[in-house]
Amino acid sequence: MGLLLVSPLILLFLPADFFDHSTRELCLSKICFNRECLGCGITRAVMHLIHFEFREAWHFNKLVVLVIPFLIYLWVGEIKRVYNILKVTVDNKLD
Repeated sequence: MGLLLVSPLILLFLPADFFDHSTRELCLSKICFNRECLGCGITRAVMHLIHFEFREAWHFNKLVVLVIPFLIYLWVGEIKRVYNILKVTVDNKLD
């Protein structure tokens, strides 16, 4: 639960090019068919975008403009969920 909340913050402290120089392919489409899929480069694009390197993010994967708002939506939803759990726990202890 806590890792979901702090993982975006951890990524901010890593350098923007942290995932750029991977020597190992993880994409099954690239491994099996030697073709990039729609998700190829999205991790690198997200890392560059959260470091305000927009041109590099766009270069790695143009779908980052859709993925970032979705990730923010999920992150805010998780914060609300944890807040509600904590609120109910505190209210139950006060009763």
